[in-house]
Amino acid sequence: MGFERRELLLITGILFFLIGLIGVGLQPIYAIIISITVYMGIRVIVGRRKKMIAKSVGEGLCVKCGEKVINNKCPKCDGQKTEN
Repeated sequence: MGFERRELLLITGILFFLIGLIGVGLQPIYAIIISITVYMGIRVIVGRRKKMIAKSVGEGLCVKCGEKVINNKCPKCDGQKTEN
């Protein structure tokens, strides 16, 4: 399993959260269920956000103006004809 650094940080944070819930006096099984739910919720939110960003960026962004690239062309930069 290839974990990224941020995923390891998330797991570590959830483990500390689990220890905190148990320390407050919550039953361990309930603390585990809450921690797993929080972990899965964060993973779903991050996955949806990545899809949204990938959809909004599309093929990429123009380096000059930052506009969304459509059909390998920038609507602003490639549409302008500059003559010297």
